[in-house]
Amino acid sequence: MREEQKNNTSQKKNNNTPKKPWFWPLIYAGFSVAFVGMIWGYNVYVSDDSVKDSEWTDASKDPNSVTIETNAQAESMKYPFKETLLDNVEIVQHFYDMEADESTREKSILVFDHSYVMNTGVSLTMNSEPFEVVAAMSGKVEAVNLDPFVGDEIVLSHANGMVTKYRSVTGILVKVGDVVEQGDSLATATENEWNPTAGVHLQFEVLQDGVLVNPETLLAF
Repeated sequence: MREEQKNNTSQKKNNNTPKKPWFWPLIYAGFSVAFVGMIWGYNVYVSDDSVKDSEWTDASKDPNSVTIETNAQAESMKYPFKETLLDNVEIVQHFYDMEADESTREKSILVFDHSYVMNTGVSLTMNSEPFEVVAAMSGKVEAVNLDPFVGDEIVLSHANGMVTKYRSVTGILVKVGDVVEQGDSLATATENEWNPTAGVHLQFEVLQDGVLVNPETLLAF
């Protein structure tokens, strides 16, 4: 009898022990929330990167911004005329260089109306015949200056900080803002009133960071 009473008492205690049916579902729910949070965070991160990439792509398509590729910065200068004509080209007036020999310095002084001016570039002629003028380097057209007295002029800026000028030209084929590739046709060499002794010629000038440079040190004429 006592053993039966003890068993009955034990069964009552076990029956009275509260069960917890919510415990495991709660654990599963917690893991689910954490997993969803991780997925959401990852999507936000990827979305932000995509937006940044999109903004960069859109900016690169801005027609008002001129982007010159990195390889253009390492581009070597070429002649401002078709290289096949090199044997026919002559320098009639050199860049004025204080360190040059006397004969070269004499050929680098321009004379007009009894005035002497040091040449800031090289004057190139081709048997005093018109010839095609091309871009010595890839760049952007910064200016087109029309002056029949000293000669119409095209100014190009380049990725390496250089500026090239092409003066005494006619039949100009470009306008301000145009982007040109090395070798693109710009105009045709002609004569002008300010330097009549040179005849039909191209006045070619080079500046590096705003300082005039002798083109002959960059090109093998």
